[in-house]
Amino acid sequence: MALEWQVDVWLNTRAPLELSQLRGRVVLLHAFQMLCPGCVSHAVPQAERVHQEYAEHGVSVIGLHTVFEHHAAMMPVALEAFLHEYRVTHPVGVDVAVAGISIPATMRRYGMQGTPTLILIDRAGKLRLHELGRMDDLRLGMMLGQLLAE
Repeated sequence: MALEWQVDVWLNTRAPLELSQLRGRVVLLHAFQMLCPGCVSHAVPQAERVHQEYAEHGVSVIGLHTVFEHHAAMMPVALEAFLHEYRVTHPVGVDVAVAGISIPATMRRYGMQGTPTLILIDRAGKLRLHELGRMDDLRLGMMLGQLLAE
């Protein structure tokens, strides 16, 4: 089973979200940093497109801002401005910082190697994909289709 994320600030949602609340839906969790070039140019826009196209078909897109470098530059107020400027409308949580450790809590729990990281969780809550780096749109669409068909 996929592990619950640990988030201390949520943006683009009225209430905090827990993975357990999303059972019955396919979950695309994308970990990013707003100063990560691959995240800004590909992963964040890709996640937003999935949100726009697949939300009504049973896919929940959750962004996880997981800061492991440049901590002082990436505060929640800057993230809020980033989401506004890039027209990101899907829910985004800020991964919980752990005192004395540069890697935040959810990033550590999932064993993420960096950003962007894309995680797919099936309707039953089982982790089905954990991928670092750029993921091809067609491959992602195929995988989402397979998970939705199950």
